[in-house]
Amino acid sequence: MFSPVEWMIALRYMRARRAEGFISVIAGFSLMGIALGVATLIIVLSVMNGFRMELLDRILGLNGHIAIISSTGTLSDYDPLAERVRLVDGVLSVTPLVEGQVLATNGARASGAMVRGLTPEALAARSSLAGNIQVGSLSDFVGDDAVVMGSRLARTLGIRIGDKVTLVSPRGTVTAFGTVPRMQSYRVVATFEIGMFELDSSFIFMPLPAAQQYFRLGDTVNQLEVFVENPDDFQRQRRSIAGVIQANHRVFDWQQANGSFFNALQVERNVMFLILTLIILVAAFNIISSLIMLVKDKGSAIAILRTVGASRGMVMRVFFIVGASIGVVGTIAGGLLGLVFSKNIEVIRRWLESLTGTDLFAAEIYFLSQLPAEVDLGEVVMVVCMALGLSVLATLYPSWRASRLDPVEALRNE
Repeated sequence: MFSPVEWMIALRYMRARRAEGFISVIAGFSLMGIALGVATLIIVLSVMNGFRMELLDRILGLNGHIAIISSTGTLSDYDPLAERVRLVDGVLSVTPLVEGQVLATNGARASGAMVRGLTPEALAARSSLAGNIQVGSLSDFVGDDAVVMGSRLARTLGIRIGDKVTLVSPRGTVTAFGTVPRMQSYRVVATFEIGMFELDSSFIFMPLPAAQQYFRLGDTVNQLEVFVENPDDFQRQRRSIAGVIQANHRVFDWQQANGSFFNALQVERNVMFLILTLIILVAAFNIISSLIMLVKDKGSAIAILRTVGASRGMVMRVFFIVGASIGVVGTIAGGLLGLVFSKNIEVIRRWLESLTGTDLFAAEIYFLSQLPAEVDLGEVVMVVCMALGLSVLATLYPSWRASRLDPVEALRNE
């Protein structure tokens, strides 16, 4: 497509002489702009993908994909209902659950917490929790006084394994002297750290019978948690479950519970994509300006080429090679930089924190204890193709203008 002569002339034009230093500087900034734009776009998309995947894994690893609740607040005859739901195609497990908010205290320290009561077998089956036990053992999660709590909550309350935590229910006991707060102490047998601040700092698990007794529920539960094979495609199971439950029961899925959060994350991702694309677009305009200046500076050289037999197409291809080379080199450099940065972003974050002495990724704000990044090769290819496309489009007008240059006018102006 391009002859060796065209490549030789284009490479000669790219090696700027001292008089053309300013043009070379503009071309260099264009190359760096495209490289930084591509790298930043890949890094941001990878981090946003990592955020979504990490949050989804942690939230859905600890919470059910579908919840069955009653309009009365409790499910009394839940065992037969759980059996019917387990028979639905695509359902992996159904767990009876008691859930309630409490105030956890230890001496003068206090913190709000969410108590969840479930069987030891159901707790051990949740790999995201069972695989992240920091201290203690789930084998001690038996009896009426054993609880497992998040490690951050334990640190907030100053609790170690074997210590007692006092739970205060907002629903007190009515007596002849008024309402008395319901208080009971439990022994902490293990702590977990999933890596999500909200869960590690507020969740307490206790055996199902102990939770039923504490919340005065008798033989009832608050809800049934359902785990399905594919949490991203649960609508079929939801419709089937709705057909086997009673009229006073409702089905509540994870998208309804966390939909606003993940939608906000997607909107932020799209906005960041548009904003960072402007960096590449500005760099493409720089390519246009540098090529136009190069064409003007090389007017006499273009005229000589035309007089010795060079066609308009040849001149156009020469300047197309010059401009496209800037875009291709910048895109490749930016793509490699973005991939390397994304793969080592947690190491880079820790190095920057040790260098500056500041917390760049506070778990209290960003929900996660470490910075995630998940590279999507499809998105990387899309970013690279977009950068190459903009670079190619940016070279068309200056190249066409060079090919339309009149040799007589160019030499007369010299």
